[in-house]
Amino acid sequence: MNQPTPPTKTRAWLTAARPRTLPLALASIGMGSFLAAADGRFSLPIALLCALTTIFLQVLSNLANDYGDTRHGADSVARQGPRRAVQMGLISAEEMKRGMAITAALAIFSGVALLAVAFGWAQMVLFGLFIGLGGAAVWAAVAYTATSKPYGYIGLGDVFVLLFFGWVGTLGSYFVQAQTLTADLWLPATAVGLLAVAVLNLNNMRDIESDQQAGKYSIPVRLGLTAARRYHLALLGGSFVCAVAFVWLNTPTWWHWGFVVVAPLLWHNGAAVLRLAPAQMDPLLQQLALTTLLFVLTFGLGQLF
Repeated sequence: MNQPTPPTKTRAWLTAARPRTLPLALASIGMGSFLAAADGRFSLPIALLCALTTIFLQVLSNLANDYGDTRHGADSVARQGPRRAVQMGLISAEEMKRGMAITAALAIFSGVALLAVAFGWAQMVLFGLFIGLGGAAVWAAVAYTATSKPYGYIGLGDVFVLLFFGWVGTLGSYFVQAQTLTADLWLPATAVGLLAVAVLNLNNMRDIESDQQAGKYSIPVRLGLTAARRYHLALLGGSFVCAVAFVWLNTPTWWHWGFVVVAPLLWHNGAAVLRLAPAQMDPLLQQLALTTLLFVLTFGLGQLF
Protein backbone atom coordinates (compact mmCIF):
# COMPACT_ATOMS: atom_id res chain seq x y z
CA MET A 1 0.00 0.00 0.00
CA ASN A 2 1.37 3.41 -0.98
CA GLN A 3 1.93 5.84 1.89
CA PRO A 4 0.39 9.32 1.45
CA THR A 5 2.90 11.91 0.33
CA PRO A 6 3.64 14.33 3.20
CA PRO A 7 2.80 17.96 2.43
CA THR A 8 5.55 20.33 1.37
CA LYS A 9 6.83 22.94 3.81
CA THR A 10 5.05 25.64 1.82
CA ARG A 11 1.80 23.73 2.05
CA ALA A 12 2.32 23.20 5.79
CA TRP A 13 2.77 26.96 6.34
CA LEU A 14 -0.30 27.73 4.25
CA THR A 15 -2.32 25.25 6.29
CA ALA A 16 -1.00 26.73 9.55
CA ALA A 17 -2.04 30.22 8.40
CA ARG A 18 -5.64 28.90 8.04
CA PRO A 19 -6.84 31.01 5.10
CA ARG A 20 -10.45 30.03 5.74
CA THR A 21 -10.43 32.17 8.92
CA LEU A 22 -9.46 35.36 7.08
CA PRO A 23 -12.92 36.32 5.70
CA LEU A 24 -14.38 36.29 9.22
CA ALA A 25 -11.49 38.42 10.48
CA LEU A 26 -12.23 40.95 7.71
CA ALA A 27 -15.94 41.17 8.53
CA SER A 28 -15.50 43.98 11.06
CA ILE A 29 -13.30 45.94 8.62
CA GLY A 30 -16.00 45.57 6.00
CA MET A 31 -18.67 46.76 8.43
CA GLY A 32 -16.65 49.80 9.49
CA SER A 33 -15.87 50.69 5.87
CA PHE A 34 -19.51 50.36 4.79
CA LEU A 35 -20.58 52.64 7.63
CA ALA A 36 -17.88 55.16 6.68
CA ALA A 37 -19.06 55.06 3.06
CA ALA A 38 -22.65 55.63 4.16
CA ASP A 39 -21.46 58.81 5.89
CA GLY A 40 -19.44 59.92 2.86
CA ARG A 41 -16.09 59.29 4.57
CA PHE A 42 -14.83 56.15 2.79
CA SER A 43 -11.13 55.99 1.84
CA LEU A 44 -10.01 53.06 -0.30
CA PRO A 45 -6.30 53.25 0.66
CA ILE A 46 -7.13 53.34 4.37
CA ALA A 47 -9.66 50.52 4.06
CA LEU A 48 -7.12 48.36 2.21
CA LEU A 49 -4.45 49.03 4.85
CA CYS A 50 -6.98 48.14 7.57
CA ALA A 51 -7.66 44.87 5.76
CA LEU A 52 -3.96 44.09 5.29
CA THR A 53 -3.15 44.76 8.94
CA THR A 54 -6.07 42.58 10.02
CA ILE A 55 -4.90 39.74 7.78
CA PHE A 56 -1.43 39.82 9.34
CA LEU A 57 -2.92 39.87 12.85
CA GLN A 58 -5.23 36.95 12.08
CA VAL A 59 -2.41 34.88 10.59
CA LEU A 60 -0.30 35.71 13.66
CA SER A 61 -3.13 34.49 15.89
CA ASN A 62 -3.45 31.29 13.87
CA LEU A 63 0.28 30.54 14.01
CA ALA A 64 0.34 31.28 17.73
CA ASN A 65 -2.67 29.02 18.23
CA ASP A 66 -0.95 26.20 16.33
CA TYR A 67 2.16 26.59 18.49
CA GLY A 68 0.38 27.23 21.80
CA ASP A 69 -2.25 24.49 21.65
CA THR A 70 0.39 21.89 20.81
CA ARG A 71 2.61 23.17 23.62
CA HIS A 72 -0.22 23.06 26.17
CA GLY A 73 -1.70 19.76 24.97
CA ALA A 74 -5.02 20.92 23.50
CA ASP A 75 -4.02 19.72 20.01
CA SER A 76 -3.90 16.04 20.91
CA VAL A 77 -5.09 12.92 19.14
CA ALA A 78 -8.42 13.36 20.97
CA ARG A 79 -9.13 16.68 19.23
CA GLN A 80 -12.09 16.66 16.82
CA GLY A 81 -10.88 19.50 14.58
CA PRO A 82 -8.17 19.46 11.90
CA ARG A 83 -4.69 18.44 13.03
CA ARG A 84 -2.13 21.24 13.28
CA ALA A 85 1.30 21.69 11.72
CA VAL A 86 3.38 21.69 14.92
CA GLN A 87 1.34 18.81 16.33
CA MET A 88 2.10 16.72 13.23
CA GLY A 89 5.78 17.70 13.14
CA LEU A 90 5.45 19.43 9.76
CA ILE A 91 6.79 22.66 11.28
CA SER A 92 9.05 22.67 14.33
CA ALA A 93 8.24 24.76 17.39
CA GLU A 94 11.28 26.96 16.75
CA GLU A 95 10.29 27.49 13.11
CA MET A 96 6.78 28.43 14.22
CA LYS A 97 8.10 30.98 16.71
CA ARG A 98 10.20 32.56 13.93
CA GLY A 99 7.13 32.64 11.70
CA MET A 100 5.19 34.36 14.47
CA ALA A 101 7.91 36.98 14.89
CA ILE A 102 7.98 37.74 11.15
CA THR A 103 4.19 37.98 10.96
CA ALA A 104 4.07 40.26 14.02
CA ALA A 105 6.65 42.54 12.39
CA LEU A 106 4.58 42.68 9.20
CA ALA A 107 1.45 43.53 11.21
CA ILE A 108 3.30 46.34 13.01
CA PHE A 109 4.72 47.73 9.76
CA SER A 110 1.32 47.63 8.07
CA GLY A 111 -0.34 49.21 11.08
CA VAL A 112 2.15 52.09 11.23
CA ALA A 113 1.65 52.69 7.49
CA LEU A 114 -2.11 52.75 8.07
CA LEU A 115 -1.81 55.36 10.81
CA ALA A 116 0.59 57.48 8.77
CA VAL A 117 -1.90 57.58 5.89
CA ALA A 118 -4.93 58.11 8.13
CA PHE A 119 -3.58 60.73 10.54
CA GLY A 120 -0.20 61.87 9.29
CA TRP A 121 2.65 62.44 11.69
CA ALA A 122 1.16 65.69 13.03
CA GLN A 123 -1.75 64.13 14.95
CA MET A 124 0.48 62.52 17.55
CA VAL A 125 -2.26 61.94 20.14
CA LEU A 126 -4.38 59.87 17.76
CA PHE A 127 -1.27 58.22 16.35
CA GLY A 128 -0.14 57.21 19.83
CA LEU A 129 -3.61 55.96 20.82
CA PHE A 130 -3.84 53.67 17.82
CA ILE A 131 -0.26 52.49 18.26
CA GLY A 132 -1.37 51.36 21.71
CA LEU A 133 -4.41 49.59 20.27
CA GLY A 134 -2.20 47.92 17.66
CA GLY A 135 0.22 46.72 20.31
CA ALA A 136 -2.69 45.32 22.31
CA ALA A 137 -3.94 43.51 19.20
CA VAL A 138 -0.53 41.90 18.63
CA TRP A 139 -0.38 40.85 22.28
CA ALA A 140 -3.92 39.44 22.13
CA ALA A 141 -3.13 37.44 18.99
CA VAL A 142 -0.18 35.76 20.71
CA ALA A 143 -1.42 35.52 24.29
CA TYR A 144 -4.62 33.63 23.41
CA THR A 145 -2.74 30.31 23.54
CA ALA A 146 1.01 30.87 23.10
CA THR A 147 2.11 32.31 26.45
CA SER A 148 2.79 30.56 29.74
CA LYS A 149 -0.62 31.72 31.01
CA PRO A 150 -2.84 31.92 27.91
CA TYR A 151 -6.10 33.78 28.43
CA GLY A 152 -7.90 31.36 26.09
CA TYR A 153 -7.33 28.64 28.67
CA ILE A 154 -9.25 30.50 31.39
CA GLY A 155 -12.33 31.27 29.30
CA LEU A 156 -11.53 34.86 28.25
CA GLY A 157 -11.28 34.16 24.53
CA ASP A 158 -14.87 35.24 23.96
CA VAL A 159 -14.25 38.63 25.59
CA PHE A 160 -11.23 39.36 23.42
CA VAL A 161 -12.97 38.21 20.23
CA LEU A 162 -15.85 40.61 20.93
CA LEU A 163 -13.34 43.36 21.68
CA PHE A 164 -11.11 42.97 18.61
CA PHE A 165 -13.37 41.25 16.02
CA GLY A 166 -16.27 43.51 16.90
CA TRP A 167 -15.56 46.82 18.60
CA VAL A 168 -11.95 47.58 17.68
CA GLY A 169 -12.27 46.23 14.14
CA THR A 170 -15.51 48.02 13.27
CA LEU A 171 -15.16 51.25 15.23
CA GLY A 172 -11.43 51.49 14.53
CA SER A 173 -11.78 51.06 10.78
CA TYR A 174 -14.64 53.58 10.78
CA PHE A 175 -12.69 56.12 12.84
CA VAL A 176 -9.48 56.06 10.80
CA GLN A 177 -11.61 56.97 7.78
CA ALA A 178 -14.19 59.33 9.32
CA GLN A 179 -12.13 60.57 12.33
CA THR A 180 -15.31 60.74 14.39
CA LEU A 181 -17.63 58.30 16.18
CA THR A 182 -21.28 58.29 17.22
CA ALA A 183 -22.76 56.17 20.00
CA ASP A 184 -25.11 54.22 17.73
CA LEU A 185 -22.15 52.68 15.86
CA TRP A 186 -21.56 50.41 18.85
CA LEU A 187 -24.65 48.46 17.79
CA PRO A 188 -23.39 47.15 14.41
CA ALA A 189 -19.92 46.71 15.93
CA THR A 190 -21.44 44.53 18.64
CA ALA A 191 -23.53 42.63 16.08
CA VAL A 192 -20.41 41.61 14.13
CA GLY A 193 -18.51 40.84 17.32
CA LEU A 194 -21.21 38.55 18.69
CA LEU A 195 -21.25 36.52 15.46
CA ALA A 196 -17.46 36.15 15.69
CA VAL A 197 -17.84 34.99 19.30
CA ALA A 198 -20.45 32.48 18.12
CA VAL A 199 -17.92 31.04 15.65
CA LEU A 200 -15.41 30.66 18.48
CA ASN A 201 -18.08 29.07 20.66
CA LEU A 202 -18.80 26.52 17.94
CA ASN A 203 -15.10 25.73 17.72
CA ASN A 204 -14.92 25.28 21.48
CA MET A 205 -18.05 23.13 21.63
CA ARG A 206 -16.58 20.88 18.94
CA ASP A 207 -13.38 20.48 20.97
CA ILE A 208 -15.00 20.38 24.41
CA GLU A 209 -13.73 16.91 25.34
CA SER A 210 -10.10 17.40 24.27
CA ASP A 211 -10.03 20.91 25.78
CA GLN A 212 -11.28 19.55 29.09
CA GLN A 213 -8.60 16.86 29.07
CA ALA A 214 -5.91 19.48 28.34
CA GLY A 215 -7.09 21.87 31.06
CA LYS A 216 -8.34 24.45 28.57
CA TYR A 217 -11.31 25.98 30.37
CA SER A 218 -13.17 27.54 27.46
CA ILE A 219 -16.72 28.78 27.96
CA PRO A 220 -18.27 25.44 26.90
CA VAL A 221 -15.97 23.58 29.31
CA ARG A 222 -16.93 25.96 32.12
CA LEU A 223 -20.66 26.01 31.36
CA GLY A 224 -21.16 22.45 30.17
CA LEU A 225 -22.47 21.50 26.73
CA THR A 226 -26.17 22.16 27.40
CA ALA A 227 -25.59 25.70 28.68
CA ALA A 228 -23.06 26.35 25.89
CA ARG A 229 -25.74 25.52 23.33
CA ARG A 230 -28.07 28.08 24.95
CA TYR A 231 -25.24 30.60 25.10
CA HIS A 232 -24.78 30.11 21.36
CA LEU A 233 -28.43 30.93 20.71
CA ALA A 234 -28.07 34.08 22.84
CA LEU A 235 -25.08 35.19 20.75
CA LEU A 236 -26.96 34.72 17.48
CA GLY A 237 -30.09 36.41 18.79
CA GLY A 238 -28.16 39.27 20.39
CA SER A 239 -26.39 40.01 17.13
CA PHE A 240 -29.66 40.22 15.21
CA VAL A 241 -31.26 42.44 17.88
CA CYS A 242 -28.31 44.87 17.72
CA ALA A 243 -28.67 45.16 13.95
CA VAL A 244 -32.41 45.75 14.19
CA ALA A 245 -31.91 48.39 16.88
CA PHE A 246 -29.36 50.32 14.80
CA VAL A 247 -31.59 50.38 11.72
CA TRP A 248 -34.65 51.32 13.78
CA LEU A 249 -32.82 54.28 15.30
CA ASN A 250 -31.70 55.68 11.94
CA THR A 251 -34.92 56.45 10.01
CA PRO A 252 -34.86 53.29 7.91
CA THR A 253 -36.07 52.72 4.39
CA TRP A 254 -36.90 49.22 3.22
CA TRP A 255 -33.36 48.93 1.81
CA HIS A 256 -31.95 49.09 5.32
CA TRP A 257 -33.73 45.88 6.25
CA GLY A 258 -31.97 43.76 3.63
CA PHE A 259 -29.89 42.01 6.29
CA VAL A 260 -32.97 40.08 7.49
CA VAL A 261 -32.22 37.57 4.72
CA VAL A 262 -29.66 36.05 7.10
CA ALA A 263 -32.32 35.25 9.71
CA PRO A 264 -33.11 31.77 8.28
CA LEU A 265 -29.38 30.98 8.14
CA LEU A 266 -28.91 31.99 11.77
CA TRP A 267 -31.97 29.92 12.68
CA HIS A 268 -30.54 26.92 10.85
CA ASN A 269 -27.21 27.30 12.65
CA GLY A 270 -28.84 27.58 16.06
CA ALA A 271 -31.15 24.62 15.44
CA ALA A 272 -28.23 22.47 14.29
CA VAL A 273 -26.22 23.37 17.40
CA LEU A 274 -29.11 22.16 19.57
CA ARG A 275 -29.35 18.91 17.61
CA LEU A 276 -25.82 17.81 16.72
CA ALA A 277 -23.14 16.15 18.80
CA PRO A 278 -19.92 18.15 19.22
CA ALA A 279 -18.02 15.93 16.76
CA GLN A 280 -20.57 16.86 14.05
CA MET A 281 -20.32 20.64 14.47
CA ASP A 282 -17.28 21.37 12.31
CA PRO A 283 -19.28 22.19 9.12
CA LEU A 284 -21.29 24.73 11.09
CA LEU A 285 -18.14 26.84 11.55
CA GLN A 286 -17.85 27.58 7.83
CA GLN A 287 -21.60 28.03 7.51
CA LEU A 288 -21.68 30.66 10.26
CA ALA A 289 -18.56 32.42 8.96
CA LEU A 290 -20.16 32.74 5.51
CA THR A 291 -23.43 33.86 7.11
CA THR A 292 -21.48 36.59 8.93
CA LEU A 293 -20.04 37.81 5.62
CA LEU A 294 -23.50 37.82 4.04
CA PHE A 295 -24.80 39.76 7.04
CA VAL A 296 -22.06 42.40 6.69
CA LEU A 297 -22.64 42.67 2.93
CA THR A 298 -26.43 43.02 3.12
CA PHE A 299 -26.33 45.31 6.16
CA GLY A 300 -23.58 47.46 4.64
CA LEU A 301 -25.15 47.80 1.23
CA GLY A 302 -28.43 48.71 2.87
CA GLN A 303 -26.70 51.66 4.55
CA LEU A 304 -25.64 53.02 1.16
CA PHE A 305 -29.18 53.49 -0.12
